[in-house]
Amino acid sequence: MGKNPLEQVVCKSSDTAERYKFGKQVPMETFISDYINSKIDVTGDFEEFLYNRNAFVDYTLTPNHFKFFFSRMIPEVLIHSKKQDERIIRSHYDRGNDFFRAFLGPRMIYTAGLWLKPKEETLELAQDRKMQSVCQKLNLKKGKKMLDIGCGWGTLVCYAAKHYDVDATGITIAQDGTEHGNKQIAEHGMTNKARIMRIDYRDIPKEKYDAISSLEMIEHVGLKNYQKFIRQIYDLLSDDGIFYLQQAGLRANPGLHKRGPHWEDLVWGLFMNEFIFSGADASTPLGYMVNNLQQANFEVSSIENVGIHYSHTIQAWYNNWMGNKEQILGTYGEWWFRLWQVFLKWSVIIASQGSSTCYAIVAHKNLNSFDRNVYVGPNKYPYYAFDNITPF
Repeated sequence: MGKNPLEQVVCKSSDTAERYKFGKQVPMETFISDYINSKIDVTGDFEEFLYNRNAFVDYTLTPNHFKFFFSRMIPEVLIHSKKQDERIIRSHYDRGNDFFRAFLGPRMIYTAGLWLKPKEETLELAQDRKMQSVCQKLNLKKGKKMLDIGCGWGTLVCYAAKHYDVDATGITIAQDGTEHGNKQIAEHGMTNKARIMRIDYRDIPKEKYDAISSLEMIEHVGLKNYQKFIRQIYDLLSDDGIFYLQQAGLRANPGLHKRGPHWEDLVWGLFMNEFIFSGADASTPLGYMVNNLQQANFEVSSIENVGIHYSHTIQAWYNNWMGNKEQILGTYGEWWFRLWQVFLKWSVIIASQGSSTCYAIVAHKNLNSFDRNVYVGPNKYPYYAFDNITPF
């Protein structure tokens, strides 16, 4: 661990060699650009290299940051039209199911699992535990109606219908996710209980649901439409229903003015918005989430920080990605492989150090008539108290 990570950098030109001289600091954005565009190679252990990044990178904002911020990010934040959101989201999620399966694995769940023993358990077990936890927090029972907004590839919808005997509907804009979700619903014999619909969340039919979940979809809704979305959920939820919101969270006081380690939070966020989740501008501190829920007359029942579980989950995704390197190179090429290699491993670190986290919030309508005893009794414990996990 004592060697300089710059010894692992192989430069392809005199320009890059000048940037990576010993004793110099390279902006993280510059390093990423050089690496994903194959202007440099990294030899040896890439994970160790990124863990030691602060020995040679800093988190100075570059001209490219400002160009991206003003030319792309600000317009996307301000617009958030149906047409724009569909274009942006489908450009990511409809890239190809083989691309996502290469790191998500067979469950095709694009959110954090829940772990008891990260070094011993499989990703699939952690994801099954997560789905069971969500279903129990929603108090799902036979005959109830469930809505999952931003359902990805539909695995949670299928799981809820299969194991909790509910009528479950998933909503997504992505075509690939819709097709995959309905296919696996059919494979599990759940077509009479579950379905995936490809529509914009703003076009969800005005029905009533006993349980509504939204796992890291609200980031794509954006700050502009955040409160309007929460109020839409309120109108769709029955008076005795439960809302499960999971959202990426940021530090409330990042200390950016000090240009210290927390400055990395901003640089990572700009990277994510430029390359990974374009248009997803509603990752917020916890207070923002709770205040918006309360403004819409929700009462928050519980909040769980699952950020460290995200770190362990993304580590499993990284391992899958590296194990499928040849497949990715053959189908998508070097640029996509390297971009996701950086994204996944850097995100493992970011989540582990608290630069970004994720909150799982359970809420209900703040009505006198709501029976709050629903949160009392057997099977109301945290996920880590579960003795048995029902596999998908």
